[in-house]
Formats: sequence, C-alpha cells, structure tokens
Amino acid sequence: MNQYVTGTMIKRLREGRQLTQQQLAEKLGVSDKAISKWETGRGYPDITLAEPLAAALGVSLIELFSGEDVANTNRSFNMKRLKLYVCPICGNIIQSTGRAVVSCCGITLPALEAEAEDDLHHLKIEQVEDEYYVSIDHEMSKKHYISFIIAVQDDGCEIKKLYPEGSAEARFKISRTKSFMYYCNKHGLYQTSVK
Repeated sequence: MNQYVTGTMIKRLREGRQLTQQQLAEKLGVSDKAISKWETGRGYPDITLAEPLAAALGVSLIELFSGEDVANTNRSFNMKRLKLYVCPICGNIIQSTGRAVVSCCGITLPALEAEAEDDLHHLKIEQVEDEYYVSIDHEMSKKHYISFIIAVQDDGCEIKKLYPEGSAEARFKISRTKSFMYYCNKHGLYQTSVK
C-alpha cells in the first residue's frame, strides 16, 4: 500500500520545528516508537492522526499529503509568475503569483499551462477610447464555451467571467494591460500579448 505521507517528510518537518520524536509523540498521544516507525517507513500514521500531525508539524493537510511544504520564497510580486487553477467540479477560478498547492472541492488542482492561440482560439482586441474590447468567435453552448477572459497587467489582473449561451466578449481598461488569457472549457488556457 502506498503511504499517504512519507516518513522523510515527517522527519524533515519534525527536525525543522526542533522537536524530538518523544515531543512529537506526546503531542499526538502515541509512542516515540510509532514516530520512529513512521520516519523509517516501517509503518505510517493512522488517517485519524493526519490533521493533528499536520498541526504539530506546522503545515497544512494539503502540504502534508503532497509531500511538499510551500515556503514563501516569492519576496517580490511579479505578474510574470501568474498561475491559474480551475476546479473541474465547481468552475472556481483561483490565481496565484508563484508556486502554490491549491485545492478545491476536495481535490488538488494543477496549475494551467497557457498555450499560444490557434485557428479555433483567436482573441480579437480592439481599442475603444480608454478600453480594450476583446471578443472571440467561439461556440458558447452549455457543453463547449469560453469560461473567462483575464487582462494581465503589470500590477494585477482583471477577470471577466463568461457564461454558456452568452457572448464571448468583454471590456477592460487599457491602463497597464500587457496580455490576455482566456479559458476554453474543452481545450484549456490560451494567452496572447497586446500588440
């Protein structure tokens, strides 16, 4: 059976918090021998201990289960590191400007990889006074549609949510907009620069 949390992760986090095996065992109400077994891979914690173990080690459950702790190494905000996540269950759109472990509806979401535009996915960008009017000739049925369009600026982004049976168009302020991203529910994320 595959472990849902590795002994190496437990040991690294325990040592990082300067806890002995005995101290961690006391926090969890288990023996220090149990901690030793977990760390050497000869056993693993009961699933009911997952939440208390994560709390004792100072990480989230997602970090504990993924085997990676997420440290804030992103000391400066940079929109070039924009990551988008879309939940396939509820359609929630989540953004980050760096590495993250993102979960929605009980599942861990992968970061979307933006592709270059193709013949079926080409955003038209028009300047109308102080706004960009963007549109795409795309099916907008309940089964196949553009879910959202994002104006990526150097200091943030603006998301316009679109809906099936609506139009695939939106307006954005021109100021600081560098590129656009848009998401087709069947084909994924696309990106184009403002020319």
